[in-house]
Amino acid sequence: MTTELTAEASATVESLTERLADVWAELEERLAEVPILRRLEEGTVTIDDYLRLLFNLRQQVVDGSPWISRAASNFDIAHFELRAAAIRHAEEEHRDYLMIERDYVAVGGSLDDLRAGRKNLGSEALSGYMFTYADRPNPVGLLGAMFIIEGLGANRAAGWANRFQEVLGLADNQVHFMKYHEVADAQHTGGLDAILTSGIIDDAAADEIVRCAQVVSRLYALQLEELDR
Repeated sequence: MTTELTAEASATVESLTERLADVWAELEERLAEVPILRRLEEGTVTIDDYLRLLFNLRQQVVDGSPWISRAASNFDIAHFELRAAAIRHAEEEHRDYLMIERDYVAVGGSLDDLRAGRKNLGSEALSGYMFTYADRPNPVGLLGAMFIIEGLGANRAAGWANRFQEVLGLADNQVHFMKYHEVADAQHTGGLDAILTSGIIDDAAADEIVRCAQVVSRLYALQLEELDR
């Protein structure tokens, strides 16, 4: 990746950074209104709430590595660096759902029930969108999806885990999935930032990235809103 950006590339990077920051701010506002997260903040969340959250996250997380792999297969050689990054990312995340399963069982949940579960309305919409977008030729816009998903892991997951521990007295082995992603996703967001600020993103790609971030932001919040549907 080039380190010397043209004036045009610098302007694109600056604009993209500002637009993604706006998307993130909107997501933060929406998350503040999600019932389970509001109860977590207020200290009224229950063990059942936590089990429901893990149950629903698992059904979506199990699809994470497959859609990233599909996206990687649709990048051509002109987008080699994006293809390579997607391949690495898929390999790193393909066992993530197992951490949720261990946390779920450690809190008293049934592994058989968890594995027999189905996606809620928001998770169905999110996974469907991800797989559909990943099927596009050179799906650069999915960098916007990664901005949202990895950003939540890096910036919110550990805080949620700590709060669940404070309110419910959970042990570290019962919140491992969330705590792990604070570190793992911080590394991923660092790699994502390097790509977004490298100068390889033109204005058209930037528009796709922002649009994808907007959609994924809404759908991710929706899956947290629709835990029982």
